[in-house]
Amino acid sequence: MPVCRCKPMAKRSASSKASRRRQIRRKPSLDFSVTGLIYCTMMMFIGLAAINTQANLLFGVFGLMIGILLVSFFISGTVIGKLKTERILPDHAIVGRPTAIHYDITNQKRYWPSLSVTVTEIDSVAAFSRQPSAYLLHVANKMTATIPTEITALRRGVFELDRFQLSTSFPFGFVKRAIDRRQRDTVLVLPAIGTMSRELMRRFRSAESVGVNVRPSSGGTDEFYGAKEYRAGENPRLIYWKRSAGAGPLVVREMTRVSPPKLLVVIDDYRRDDSLQTFVEVEYAIAMAATTIDQAMEAGLPIGLVAWADGWTTVTPNRGKRHRLDLLTVLAKLGINRRYDHTALLEKARPFCKSDTTAIVITPQDISLNLGQSVRGGLITLSSIQEKRDRYFQFPKGLDFSLGYAEK
Repeated sequence: MPVCRCKPMAKRSASSKASRRRQIRRKPSLDFSVTGLIYCTMMMFIGLAAINTQANLLFGVFGLMIGILLVSFFISGTVIGKLKTERILPDHAIVGRPTAIHYDITNQKRYWPSLSVTVTEIDSVAAFSRQPSAYLLHVANKMTATIPTEITALRRGVFELDRFQLSTSFPFGFVKRAIDRRQRDTVLVLPAIGTMSRELMRRFRSAESVGVNVRPSSGGTDEFYGAKEYRAGENPRLIYWKRSAGAGPLVVREMTRVSPPKLLVVIDDYRRDDSLQTFVEVEYAIAMAATTIDQAMEAGLPIGLVAWADGWTTVTPNRGKRHRLDLLTVLAKLGINRRYDHTALLEKARPFCKSDTTAIVITPQDISLNLGQSVRGGLITLSSIQEKRDRYFQFPKGLDFSLGYAEK
């Protein structure tokens, strides 16, 4: 028992250390840099020396240094004043992949330009590998400049970006000034998408391409399907001359086509306990489902989804970029499921498992049904346990699926 307690605590402490490394760095409205502190120290020494010696030259140098400090204070405030900043977010981000954020900065000052300004995000910093920050070199008066920055999301979900800071240490780097701005936006972070083995894709294709589950339909060029009346514009090579030899209307042959296999992902996000290992395996299962959807869409296979998160979500198999984004959005927003396990999910998915549809159950549990038997039965089971998922799925190195465990 002591050994079982030590391992989760070690993983939890590592996760908490990672979150502490991404703590928010919020700058005060007025601060001094290290160079500024050294400068102020030298200024005080010059002032004390001028008082002790009563030398006019030292008094002049002391006054000049005070003037430089005041000029730095007022200019830095002028630089970040009257700046209208608009954050432009992408439609979505993907865990582990760099994504660009843009800021449109408009200088509303009548005469003065703005130089050396940094834009830093304050909210939802823990969701990214580093605190989002962008640097503006120069924007002229009454002009707009666009600056980009690159972020890498570490967790799936919907995150709110509201507060950000404009800061500068222009012109001498002695005084740092910062002001807060607000613009409420949300960014959708899709689950991590890795790579899937070709063997698994071949099994997806072969699950419905042969045998009794093949469903032929009209409109193809494979085999004879039937006959119908000829219509203007149809291929004259398909005219059925034997049947059209009489006095009746022309008849054309209608050929079959084999419909591509349809896939239905049944994502089992049931959490049997509150341990860190269960949390990580569920997150891996969601990432495996996202990878399956992405790869199947690339291969041209229609795919659907059955999931539960505060209610049943069922999406019938289809294709297209919009359909792909809809499925990945459902996975990104999945919360905590403590009600329905894989058996209940399969019962919910049963009406959608038609003769031309293969169900793919992705679960954090170890289901005894092997992959070959599942395919022959029209059902494929994939487990997110490490030794089983590594056989078919690979994810980018450096991803930590334990992030967010303390919050959930």
